[in-house]
Amino acid sequence: MVRYIASKFLYMLLSLFILASATFFLMKAIPGNPFMSEKNVQPQIKERLMEQYGLNKPIAEQYLQYLGNLVKGDLGISMKYQNQEVSQRIADTFSPSLQIGIFAIVISIVVGIVLGLIAALYHRKLIDNVAMIIAVLGIAVPSFVLATLIQYIFALKLGWFDVMGFNEPSDFVLPVIALAVQPIAFIARLTRSSMLEVLNADYIKTAKAKGLNGFTIMTRHVVRNGILPVVTYVGPMTANIVTGSVVIEQIFGIGGIGRVFVDSITNRDYTMIMGVTIFYGVLLMLARFVTDILYVLVDPRIKLSGRKGS
Repeated sequence: MVRYIASKFLYMLLSLFILASATFFLMKAIPGNPFMSEKNVQPQIKERLMEQYGLNKPIAEQYLQYLGNLVKGDLGISMKYQNQEVSQRIADTFSPSLQIGIFAIVISIVVGIVLGLIAALYHRKLIDNVAMIIAVLGIAVPSFVLATLIQYIFALKLGWFDVMGFNEPSDFVLPVIALAVQPIAFIARLTRSSMLEVLNADYIKTAKAKGLNGFTIMTRHVVRNGILPVVTYVGPMTANIVTGSVVIEQIFGIGGIGRVFVDSITNRDYTMIMGVTIFYGVLLMLARFVTDILYVLVDPRIKLSGRKGS
């Protein structure tokens, strides 16, 4: 257990190093500097700003200083928000993004598994066909298109929700739906195919022949074995929801971390871009780590060392 966690931690550190390095050099490869848009600022002031943020130093020196600060947990000072630390800016804006993301993940998993299980139990019947048609549509329609559509229908036409903003509990509904529909559709299809395979397995037929009741077979054998592919998808799903929230937050006018990321790109705020990128990277790596742990909880035959039992 300790060796497994230690190896995962080392892989996370290596991945963060590669991510931080790639982001740094990509930022430096872009022509110009963050202060090019300050047309009314005199050249002397721009030079002082470049000196203040260390942008006039050689690239190698900037890189080493950036890595040193990163090791100490210092993401730097924003180049556009005066005297505001990047870490503080992330902390102030992460709350709405976290709330929307958690709701979207939970709803995606629960609704997707239930729909997939129902479709598998009523295979080739009307419920199965309807569920799969909805799933195909959910996968085919991009989240930003769906967000605009439900915003138009439920906010503008029906007036059930506010068009933009994040002030009331009801403001959660539309953004969460926009983020959750595609994962729900994918999980439903994944669950259906996995459950059908398990339902037709020999050990399920043996369990029925032994006289086990349907509820016991479903809970002990079908669901537990059929849920593994869904657990595999939790990591990528989390990545899709986290990255997708950037666009969704813009559409619904939510002042979350996604909006900060977009604004930092527009403003060419190097330190903010790199800080938010590292923050996103850590979140996704943690999601992957939790997925690996869930594997063991769902199926104890899977060992933490990476070997699988038969």
